Amino acid sequence: MSNRPEETRVVVGMSGGVDSSVTAWLLKQQGYDVIGVFMKNWDDTDEFGHCTAEDDFADVRRVCDNIGIPYYTVNFEKEYYEKVFSYFLDEYRKGRTPNPDVLCNREIKFKEFLDAALDLGADYIATGHYARVEQQGGEYRLLRGVDQNKDQTYFLNQLSQYQLSKAMFPIGDLPKPEVRKIAEEAGLATAKKKDSTGICFIGERNFKEFLSNYLPAQPGEMQTLSGEVKGRHDGLMYYTLGQRHGLGIGGSGDPWFVVGKDLERNVLYVEQGEHEELFSRGLYATDLNLFSEVNRPQTFTCTAKFRYRQPDQGVTVHLHPNNTCVVVFDQPQKAVTPGQSVVLYDGDVCLGGATIDRVFKTEAELLQV
Repeated sequence: MSNRPEETRVVVGMSGGVDSSVTAWLLKQQGYDVIGVFMKNWDDTDEFGHCTAEDDFADVRRVCDNIGIPYYTVNFEKEYYEKVFSYFLDEYRKGRTPNPDVLCNREIKFKEFLDAALDLGADYIATGHYARVEQQGGEYRLLRGVDQNKDQTYFLNQLSQYQLSKAMFPIGDLPKPEVRKIAEEAGLATAKKKDSTGICFIGERNFKEFLSNYLPAQPGEMQTLSGEVKGRHDGLMYYTLGQRHGLGIGGSGDPWFVVGKDLERNVLYVEQGEHEELFSRGLYATDLNLFSEVNRPQTFTCTAKFRYRQPDQGVTVHLHPNNTCVVVFDQPQKAVTPGQSVVLYDGDVCLGGATIDRVFKTEAELLQV
């Protein structure tokens, strides 16, 4: 493979947002053979019959015309439903809180899209993620984006060495304001477009209404751990550990939080204030993906995030068979939630991540694993 940009084809996953637009522009400026591809992963027609994907693709067309690159669209609705959305629903049925973006990156953006790009003759794919990849000693490392406030390595923790070897993240070295500035100076149509938020397939829709279309809600009692009934819940799937808002519990004093779920009895447990049940000392995780296992001891210390945008927390990791691990916290952690990702770091280097299966409230529980 040639290292000369003009002989290197890069297919850019374009969403119609400013980040992927600038990604394509930067690569074109650097002399690469660039193609833009818009992924349609979800039929997002709203109740008025309007499809926001059509607006996004119109922006992709405008940007690609601005830059002077060809563009295509690919449809992964079937693959997305089978590989991401079905998992999303299954996790909610189990009372967990899944992170579909992590699975979408592994199965769609860096698998289905990568395969489609290779069919177009790509040497690499590029996306607008705030992350960096570097090669060191024959292996590829994933590093945090320079803009720590926008870093997206949390969502890339399940990628393989092969996927990293084919990935380029041109804006990973830039702060977000600089990305906006580049877009404006280049006259890109998306320069002032608002960033998308939330789960991609829900968009701006109400989460409860959306989920109720796929899973039947079963209202039930809201109780304290001692059994005092505090009200009714709309369905366990609508609540997550540590949730404070939307409980509808009146009265004075400290706020109320969700501290647990009983799926068999269909009971949502709540407690007032910083209750000890909110905190855990460690976790057991599955689907562990480490980017490098070279010279990796069975037990090691590092930092971790248990949710996006959380400050790093000190932990000790104990590797177990079958891609599982136990993570012990230096300090008790609040509202660590099964279904979410635990992502491990050594400074700016993302070591990998896993799916939180269950948490441990006491050191005695940890010793039994």
